[in-house]
Amino acid sequence: MKKMSLRTRVLTGAVAAAAVGAGTFGTMSANASAPAAAPAAAVKADAADRNLQQSTHLTVAAATKAAQAALDAAKKENQRVSVAVVDRNGNTVVTLRGDGAGPQSPESAVKKAYTAVSWNAPTSELVKRLEQAPNLKDIPGTLFLAGGAPVQVKGAPVAGIGVAGAPSGDLDEKFAAAGVAAVSK
Repeated sequence: MKKMSLRTRVLTGAVAAAAVGAGTFGTMSANASAPAAAPAAAVKADAADRNLQQSTHLTVAAATKAAQAALDAAKKENQRVSVAVVDRNGNTVVTLRGDGAGPQSPESAVKKAYTAVSWNAPTSELVKRLEQAPNLKDIPGTLFLAGGAPVQVKGAPVAGIGVAGAPSGDLDEKFAAAGVAAVSK
């Protein structure tokens, strides 16, 4: 039997979770506070070929700048964290493990970044959605803890930044916001 890729498992889990959510809670309750679909500026059809789409992604240089800004913000407060930046599709672009950061922090940072870009919202806000749809936390690759922030262009997500390792999610998210600010100027 062929092993499924991470992307296939994530998509399968997302579809299953959506089906369970729709059946158990109703489509509206599972998505009541979800943002609207991404504006056409971030993903748009190619006028020359209706089978193609164009989307906006951060460059490696911009992702590295964001990650370093988040790591620097944490360092100023003597916090040992890891930072991850994922692209619009949830693929890891860059991960930085700060000096002394815990061994779990790089993976947690990636999951927070993935969660933030997937829902186009800070992960601290997404934690609140679990009260209405607790099975959201079962979607593979996600982590519903504060510390993730989306990078947006015209309101649409183009990347996610996740930070993990500080003693509180509020601090992690503060450092992730510093990364967003570094590339949003």
